[in-house]
Amino acid sequence: MTVQPNSIEARDIAYHLHSYTNARQHEAVGPIIIEKGEGVFVTDTDGNRYIEAMAGLWSVAVGFGEKRLVEAASRQMAQLNYYHTFTHKSHGPAIELAERLVAMAPVPMSKAYFTNSGSEANDTMIKLVRYRSNALGQPQKKKIISRIRGYHGVTLASASLTGLPNNHRAFDLPMEGIFHTTCPHYWREGRDGESEEAFATRCAEDLEALIQAEGPDTIAAFIGEPVMGAGGVVVPPATYWEKIQAVLKRHDILLVADEVICGFGRTGEMFGCQTYKIEPDIMTLSKALSSSYLPISALLINDRVYQPVADQSSEIGTFGHGYTASGHPVAAAVALENLDIIEERGLVGRAREMGALMQAGLRTLEDHPLVGEVRGVGLIAAVELVTDKAAKTGLEKPGALGAQAFAILQKNGVISRPIGDSLAYCPPLIIEKAHIDLIVETTRKSLDELQATL
Repeated sequence: MTVQPNSIEARDIAYHLHSYTNARQHEAVGPIIIEKGEGVFVTDTDGNRYIEAMAGLWSVAVGFGEKRLVEAASRQMAQLNYYHTFTHKSHGPAIELAERLVAMAPVPMSKAYFTNSGSEANDTMIKLVRYRSNALGQPQKKKIISRIRGYHGVTLASASLTGLPNNHRAFDLPMEGIFHTTCPHYWREGRDGESEEAFATRCAEDLEALIQAEGPDTIAAFIGEPVMGAGGVVVPPATYWEKIQAVLKRHDILLVADEVICGFGRTGEMFGCQTYKIEPDIMTLSKALSSSYLPISALLINDRVYQPVADQSSEIGTFGHGYTASGHPVAAAVALENLDIIEERGLVGRAREMGALMQAGLRTLEDHPLVGEVRGVGLIAAVELVTDKAAKTGLEKPGALGAQAFAILQKNGVISRPIGDSLAYCPPLIIEKAHIDLIVETTRKSLDELQATL
């Protein structure tokens, strides 16, 4: 695009540093500016309308422009626009949301703690795990194991949990005490002749070997997404979570389920933990908690975590941690209304029903010369692109094929997300069959256009 002087695009270039963007390239090409959202669609300032097949950033569960959430925010803003949760203070929306989340949890939980983003929730988790180990007289038990290609945020600590190179490069990460084990992507990581279950066994053996190498008494926690999101929508192989949990239980290691993307219906159950029979000690929640209408996130902790933390706060005299906007009353009120909508409209069941259609539709692309694998569950999926199906390789520069496909798909009216050479899909839970059909048709058309240029 040509950026006109003094235009809103030019002002964006002049004053705004963007996330996950090549800053020099942005100076040359400028932004697409979205000015309106309605349902599963967003519209830019040039009047171009797109299906938002990523629900923003994996998050707008109830769709764009939901008036009930606007009204919930307005009511709460008029009554109590802000208050904090420090020094024994509280307010109705935070109390009600905490109670509701603990009641909704797929396994028994004790307390909710509110933060403002998934990154902050996972950052806080690290602090809680350390605090707990000190309370238990286990100061050596502080290490945390994540996974290669896992995504857990971008703060200094949570970015260390994230297992993606570009989140570490030039940031001097990961920090000390964070380790990464095998990514459970069978298509990419499985060996010739290795069954899916044998691969799951090897993943568990790799975890066991890492624990033994570091010392079982030094490992405090393991964190994982039920389905890996920003690492490429990696669906765990059969028996994976069963085998991983057996290793953790054997060594008394806490299990943290990062439900930031999977939570509140994405996998066809309320939580990804239910889809894969995961029994976590800690859960981190965000995104679809409020459909990202306002920033809010939460940790749920079980009694095994809470009791030592409470004891330590009594010993010290305070729990010396908190955020100005933790449990913000307006954000909490919006989250409560958002959860009402998800339940009243049966959006978890809808994700299961529409998810089956989306998975089947995208799998019709497997015959395309540029498609190596289609994977997903519920309303989250990825199409992995290759130029050589047998070798499972793309262009010479990794990620170049995905970037080109993403640009063509967006030009054709569907916003996806390129993750390496994969195109990710994670539409609002309100999506209809006609929208899914259009996503699939447009993806095929776009891949045909891309193939013609190669």
